[in-house]
Amino acid sequence: MEAFRLSRMKFANTLSGKGAAIKGARWNSIGVELIYSASNRSLAMAEVAVHFTLATLPSDYVMMTLFIPDDISITKLNQSDLPPDWNTFPHPFSTQAIGDKFVSENKYCVLQIPSAVTQGDYNLLINPYHPDFSGIKIVKVEVFPFDRRIFRQS
Repeated sequence: MEAFRLSRMKFANTLSGKGAAIKGARWNSIGVELIYSASNRSLAMAEVAVHFTLATLPSDYVMMTLFIPDDISITKLNQSDLPPDWNTFPHPFSTQAIGDKFVSENKYCVLQIPSAVTQGDYNLLINPYHPDFSGIKIVKVEVFPFDRRIFRQS
């Protein structure tokens, strides 16, 4: 299976959950390492684009294509498995608890979870501490210019 991740160029040579652990995010608390990726390129772009305006858009993003082996340990949560406020902004602590539990239980390497940005699409959260993680590889890194029409004026 392929997964996609937008990253600043200087961080695109390794897969690490350290960036997510610095501030926390929708699916992880501060201090919990989790790698965010998406099931398609458009979703990877949308998940990043919601955080920027045209004025704050960095110019050094790259699209990483990841190879995830078909036999990797994966679990899936559907919208019906999530708390009612799972997709609100700002994100609730309840969603962070879900990701934190996923990492701490260490039963699965990948958690397939609905996107809060694009209804019907799924993000792939990767646990960098799971034994299967070593099978996930970066297979391509390409410069990714954002189409400026997507962003609101600041």
